[in-house]
Amino acid sequence: MLTGAFWGSGQGWGKIRVVTVFKRRAVWLAAVGVLAGSLAACGKPDANHPSQGGTAPKEMVIKVATTDAVSSLDPAGPYDIGSRTLQANLYQTLLTILPDKPTPVPDAADCQYDAPTTYTCSLKDGLTFPNGHELESSDVKFSFDRLLRLKTPGGAAALFSSVASVSTPDRLTAVFTLKRPDARLPYLLTTTAASIVDEQFYPAGKLLSDNAMGSGPYQLKSYKAGSEAVLGKFKGYRGPRAAQNDTVEVSLLTTAASLEQALKTGKADFGVHGFGPSALDRLRADGKLQVVDAGSAEIRFFTFHMASLVARKPAVRRAVAQLIDRSAIAKKAYGDHVTPLYSVVPPGFAGQVDAFRTQYKDPNKTAATAILREGGITAPVTLTVGWTPVQYGAGAKAEVLELKRQLEASGLFKVVLKSADWPRYQQLARAGAYDLYQAGFIPDYLDSGDYLEPFVRDGGLFQNGYRNSAANKLMDQQIAEQNQLEREALLTDLQNLLAQEAPVIPVWQGRLTVVAGEGIENVDKTLDPLSFVYFSPLRK
Repeated sequence: MLTGAFWGSGQGWGKIRVVTVFKRRAVWLAAVGVLAGSLAACGKPDANHPSQGGTAPKEMVIKVATTDAVSSLDPAGPYDIGSRTLQANLYQTLLTILPDKPTPVPDAADCQYDAPTTYTCSLKDGLTFPNGHELESSDVKFSFDRLLRLKTPGGAAALFSSVASVSTPDRLTAVFTLKRPDARLPYLLTTTAASIVDEQFYPAGKLLSDNAMGSGPYQLKSYKAGSEAVLGKFKGYRGPRAAQNDTVEVSLLTTAASLEQALKTGKADFGVHGFGPSALDRLRADGKLQVVDAGSAEIRFFTFHMASLVARKPAVRRAVAQLIDRSAIAKKAYGDHVTPLYSVVPPGFAGQVDAFRTQYKDPNKTAATAILREGGITAPVTLTVGWTPVQYGAGAKAEVLELKRQLEASGLFKVVLKSADWPRYQQLARAGAYDLYQAGFIPDYLDSGDYLEPFVRDGGLFQNGYRNSAANKLMDQQIAEQNQLEREALLTDLQNLLAQEAPVIPVWQGRLTVVAGEGIENVDKTLDPLSFVYFSPLRK
């Protein structure tokens, strides 16, 4: 759950013409619908029009439970994982990533580079939104213009900083003109931040947080903020993720205990996000449920906020980095269901190095004492540490308690813990209410650079006030670099710089585990390394 902000000027005639066509087409579609219904009534019965007196097929309803908090249904809004999961099922993007294909494939469009700074996307003809409006290039332009204009705090606009404009030479063509070459763009277009919204439904200057109009596999049937969302299959969806069920009812729970209970009692068919390690062990032992694990790109960390006079001091940040014992946190808070992490880039990615292990080696009080002394800082240093009790799962409290124990055991720090519920916690963290605060991140696409962007860029997801011109330069260089070996060297240098500066301290890498009833099919096909869950494959 990471990131800050991600995504120009079409032909003026397009807007006027599109609105007129929409209205005419809506009337025409309504008329055709009535005629088709009449003809079907006179013809042979089929699955959609059963014969009089027959029994209609039973609707396949999948009940999902999660402790994820949903901040916004609007893809231009906050970019937390709960919001992104619903958005991934409600909206369509130009391109998408499928489980068996590591590179982007068409969803709403075919796209290609015409030049290093020109990327053209050709939309499929006949795409519509659930309200009957046609999806055309003007909607694409509107979606990206709006995202970049709003620049929502905690949103994704910063990902698209290389986009200069989006033009619409015709109703089915959208052209991205870039400020500079950016090989990431096809991958960025697969993110939920790149979701296409209906320009007639969404306000241009503000978020629409409690409603949705996308062209994805599902349409929103009802939504109660903080409580539930009901998604119905959108039969007009034309893409590779067509729903195999009819309705998905998502319950937004507030505790890990209620999540576990919903699965055990059969009130939920499928559960994701929020299980503690002990709960997963119990559910595995139950024998009546499916517990399915997948590798996850999620990382967890603590970040300083530079609004704090204490956090601004490099020696304080480096001393904390020197003392933290990741293995103890993984064991005591998560029962070793997570893996200690020594860089904001997890192992296995291009250019990854365990920069914090190299810089600080093992936890060491003597070394931390020397760091503070060299920085002219007298111990103990009082640190206010922020955390949130639900959004980051059942181990969040145990994690901050273990961090407090470690720092205070050194005699170098006095830790004051402060908690707040999501989304109030987000507001406080961004405002600098904490010296150090608990946070998590899931990248937008599987690449080393995407793990680094949120921590380096001004206006990124973690707007903690950290600014470093050398880091920004390295980021720019790796984005434009076409030689993979050279790019990996730049990524390594950037990780080492972040370890030395320590504006953020990586702690662990997670895994995605879901629990489902024994009669639920295709559970493994719902999982994505980015911790999304696609509801489309689920059947029972």
